[in-house]
Amino acid sequence: MLAIADMTIKALLEGGKILIAGNGGSAADAQHIAGEFLSRLNFDRNPVPAVALTTDSSVLTAVGNDYGFEKVFERQIRGLARKGDVFIAISTSGRSQNIIRALEAARAMEVKTVGFTGMSNSEMVSLCDICLRAPSEGTPYIQQIHIVAAHAICGLVERELFGNSP
Repeated sequence: MLAIADMTIKALLEGGKILIAGNGGSAADAQHIAGEFLSRLNFDRNPVPAVALTTDSSVLTAVGNDYGFEKVFERQIRGLARKGDVFIAISTSGRSQNIIRALEAARAMEVKTVGFTGMSNSEMVSLCDICLRAPSEGTPYIQQIHIVAAHAICGLVERELFGNSP
């Protein structure tokens, strides 16, 4: 978690942003994490630039319809991400094709890649600069660990960028 926080802090200090994606419960986690960065976690402070790629139903359905569901996050990465940004990809199985394709696009663009997944060996792990692997194969347990880890990372970023709570 410290390495993820450090990577994120460095990107933000250099003008980057955080992009986050997942499917189902992981989509909800992506939105939750973006909300913590943009709003606040522990105390009032300036917003941290973060975008959940799961929230725009018009974009998701347009890309899904025109290019296929496996490209819904890849197209957004290609359109919104810039070199030096951080892409947090969440997939409990590590096998979601739309996440894999987004990670491939991010790496090609020199976007830093972070994975949140479980213990199964998957292609996702090798596509991430840093991969947080929850020590479970069970989706509910993996998701519980992911959100706890995300809160810890947000807290570390918040403290480093804005100091301690007033």
